[in-house]
Amino acid sequence: MKRREDRRGNRFAAARRPRPCFSLIELVIVVVIIAVIAAIAIPRMVRGSSGAGEAALRRNLSAIRTSIDAYAAEHGGTFPGFAADGLGGGAGTFDAFKSQMTKYSNHAGQGSLTGGTSYPFGPYLQRIPGVPVGPNRGDATAAIDAANSPPLVTGGPEGWVYNPLTGQILANTDEPNEAGTRTWDEY
Repeated sequence: MKRREDRRGNRFAAARRPRPCFSLIELVIVVVIIAVIAAIAIPRMVRGSSGAGEAALRRNLSAIRTSIDAYAAEHGGTFPGFAADGLGGGAGTFDAFKSQMTKYSNHAGQGSLTGGTSYPFGPYLQRIPGVPVGPNRGDATAAIDAANSPPLVTGGPEGWVYNPLTGQILANTDEPNEAGTRTWDEY
């Protein structure tokens, strides 16, 4: 124990002050409170992230479908995806679809990197978004299916499946969603 002096120089023993600390009961109560909060919060966070794929798919489909409709409205009812004649001939290609969605276009559907009086329409999208769910997650290409309405899932590596005759676009997977209530191609 240390000895201290008062103002007159007298020495005396310093009184021991109790150290601040937590009792065992206080520590147990804190641990129980943290466990209760974790039991409530963790399932909520898991549920929130499980719906993220569905929300992203809905958002991407909405953006693409709105752009397809805008293209068709400005091009006499012809949906994007047909070769540069824009008249609906041929089976359609993904390259034509991508060009007509992401570049400026004229009445015939021919694309250009610059707009102006010759190419007054578009671009409708900055880029084709990747599919956010399923085995082809992240892929921004589309399989073309002009024979079926709605287009059929191909099982191929493309993220989307698109029908240029009807303008319908779907996720190219028939796997069930996170909740197991429907498949991704039903959105």
